[in-house]
Amino acid sequence: MQQVLQYFTQYQINFKNEILSGLTVALALIPEAVAFSLIAGVPPLVGLYAAFVMGLVTSLLGGRPGMISGATGAVAVVLVALAKSHGVEYIFATVVLAGILQILAGVFRLGKFIRLVPHSVMFGFVNGLAIVIFLSQIVQFQTMDAAGVSHWLTGTPLLTMLWLVGLTIAIIVGLPRLTKAVPASLAAILVVSALVIGLGIDTKTVGDIASIKGGFPPFHIPAVPFNLQTLALIFPYAAIVAGVGLIESLLTLNLIDEITETRGRTNKECVAQGVANITSGFFFGMGGCAMIGQSLINISSGARARLSGIVAAVMLLVFIMFGASFIERVPMAALTGLMIMVSVGTFEWASLKTFGKMPASDVLVMVLVTGITVALHNLALAVLIGVIIAALVFAWENATRIRARKYNDEAGVKHYELFGPLFFGSVQTFSEKFDVQNDPSEVVIDFKESRVADMSAIEALNKLTERYHRAGKKVHLRHLSPDCRKLLDNARSIIDVNVMEDPIYTVAGANQTY
Repeated sequence: MQQVLQYFTQYQINFKNEILSGLTVALALIPEAVAFSLIAGVPPLVGLYAAFVMGLVTSLLGGRPGMISGATGAVAVVLVALAKSHGVEYIFATVVLAGILQILAGVFRLGKFIRLVPHSVMFGFVNGLAIVIFLSQIVQFQTMDAAGVSHWLTGTPLLTMLWLVGLTIAIIVGLPRLTKAVPASLAAILVVSALVIGLGIDTKTVGDIASIKGGFPPFHIPAVPFNLQTLALIFPYAAIVAGVGLIESLLTLNLIDEITETRGRTNKECVAQGVANITSGFFFGMGGCAMIGQSLINISSGARARLSGIVAAVMLLVFIMFGASFIERVPMAALTGLMIMVSVGTFEWASLKTFGKMPASDVLVMVLVTGITVALHNLALAVLIGVIIAALVFAWENATRIRARKYNDEAGVKHYELFGPLFFGSVQTFSEKFDVQNDPSEVVIDFKESRVADMSAIEALNKLTERYHRAGKKVHLRHLSPDCRKLLDNARSIIDVNVMEDPIYTVAGANQTY
């Protein structure tokens, strides 16, 4: 029992903040879950059940206390095509398979690779998501006619919506200056809801989007054929869902780490996301991942422990089962104002100062990731492209940095002292450093400040030694680190060089483990 309590109290818990933050998040989850359900082409309750299951399981098992998971737009976009072509049962099966893949990612400790995401990509991801959250609120200023065509609000409805959104924002901004006893977001929702209900103001409510009334999510095995044909159909979708879910979850985890100045456990979060998706698939849920907007609402409201996420999930289920009639009367203006403030808080305004001060390549990556996120709503693709471009820029810069200091000693031996890594990007520049025809009969290549990194480097050395051999000259390699020697030993079938006996030097970073 003591271990259980310690698990949930690893942070100093403020029970009031945790409970009130969880309640705020539960209210904010409802329109999001409903909207993402409609995007995926499934009934609203499927998204709501996913928000409940994902939120509860990841709060209990996740590697980042205080982070909120649920049905997300990134996952919904992936599943919409499958929902249209094969129906909701295949969605459930896909989510279960995606969960299995995520658990495997955690078991094999692949979560550590999130470290390969550069800060410029993080900035682009966060800024793009902030813009997407903001733009997604614009639909609340539109109405749909009988023909299903959207039109902008005009006249009194527009003024009412603007006034209520403005009041919500004013409360969220102003209340913390007076008191922090109650989360400003929750206070704003309650005050605006009370005004709308008490004064009978005619404005769009949660119930106008869809009914959220339902029961406890029933256990259900996906009704799909269990054969290789089904596996071949759902596996590509499952792989994308698993990848998108983990990327968004781990990036959100890193962001919350920075805000709270603590450190989450990436591999544990991978396993928790997998268990949550499997559970969601067996309980009529569409699956999902971490939600940056709701996570920021939770953290900004003062929550730091697992309790807030548990409260959010449980309260969401209470709303679905018992409080639908009340929650459906909550004005969308209050939730719209809340999400607008979330988008403002999410945007990394400090990133705007990087223009003209940081390397142009970093700024380009940041802007590109932001643009792809906004244009395609595909966070995984945006991050992947950003990482690839950043890696190519890094490779190019290192390729141009390889240098060689040349001199002849008293015995007439010519020395080439290399600086910079020898890898696929730098082999051409490396080869151009040597003057085979005019060099003396004996040459020493010194790797004290360099490193043989890959197969391309070995092949470059092989070609260089062959050129010297054809010219009747001898080449010695000196100051090779142990890992470089091992690499050359493994490649003895294609290269035979003279390694000079010298003290063991370890290239910086060569034997470090991460």
